[in-house]
Amino acid sequence: MYYALIMAGGTGTRLWPLSRRAHPKQTLKLIGDRSMFQLAVDRLRPLFEMEQIKIVTREEHVELLSEQVPALPAENFIIEPVGRGTAPAIGLAAIHLRHHDPDAVMAVLTADHHIARTQHFRDVLAAAEQLALQGHLVTLGITPTFPSTGYGYIMQSEALEEVNGFAGYRVELFTEKPDQATANDMFESGCFSWNSGMFVWRVDRVLQEFERQMPAFYSRLCEIEQAIGSPQYQDVLNRLWLTEKKQTIDYGVMEHARDVVVLPVDIGWTDVGSWGSLPDLLPADDRGNTVVGRYMGIDTSDTLIFNTNGDRMIATIGVTDLVIIATSDSVLVCSKDREQDVRAIVDQLESQEGLSEWL
Repeated sequence: MYYALIMAGGTGTRLWPLSRRAHPKQTLKLIGDRSMFQLAVDRLRPLFEMEQIKIVTREEHVELLSEQVPALPAENFIIEPVGRGTAPAIGLAAIHLRHHDPDAVMAVLTADHHIARTQHFRDVLAAAEQLALQGHLVTLGITPTFPSTGYGYIMQSEALEEVNGFAGYRVELFTEKPDQATANDMFESGCFSWNSGMFVWRVDRVLQEFERQMPAFYSRLCEIEQAIGSPQYQDVLNRLWLTEKKQTIDYGVMEHARDVVVLPVDIGWTDVGSWGSLPDLLPADDRGNTVVGRYMGIDTSDTLIFNTNGDRMIATIGVTDLVIIATSDSVLVCSKDREQDVRAIVDQLESQEGLSEWL
């Protein structure tokens, strides 16, 4: 059977002060009246039934996610004791699927992407399943619209057969975020896609790669799998998980995996990872300002104002290229070219005693 795995365990530190430990970014309504998590589930229907949609997350997020999508069965939540990166999260979900359905195919998705062309996205996932059934590890590559230095890239080589109108290519290499000159060259070549972090594969195939490339971790996964359904499961999971090192699926598995195929697609994709992504998704006024909530401005341009405090008015005079975020207890003001550094504020809050209420 075909399953969708939504990774929903992140904390979204670059979207502070709106994204907090108790209300992480996947639970926020950043675009319209549905949360990022609700939108992630919405766009999978009707390709996947609710029983086929699995969620990997942290214990403290389960109740809120369940409240947002009550139709999801409780047993579909796969709980990480602590976050250890995408490779352990995917590995944990994979052994749960293998335990219940050894022939499972899994689409690995996230709760913090915006995808505008939802039917096209479902068509892509259906085509990717057909390639995965042949034993390929399939990654969805985003057709670049400009030479970005903010994304990793995937280089394609020879073409495979088309599936349902989508062309697949063997992957030559994965490369991390480039400098501007390299990004320009890759964009002009037409042989590269942005790395979306979305994958489709047979569970047995990806676990073969875990066994080959991360053998010690795979051994621990097998020990956890043996305990699934037993009274000892949580103790075994906690004991092995808390000592696990952080690792991404790209570094841990994909960069050296065998038989990887990319489907370059245009699905209207945006990675909602920081405040800088929102102006591309929300309407702007005639001076380029993107405004949510109460606001008044004079001679202000190209500024994001996101005000969730209905009792507070934000007013600006003579500013440009700012990010201004206001919640009930915090205000963030930064220049647009520094919005990626918001995480450093969270790091400072974590490092100083008595400031945990703002995390």
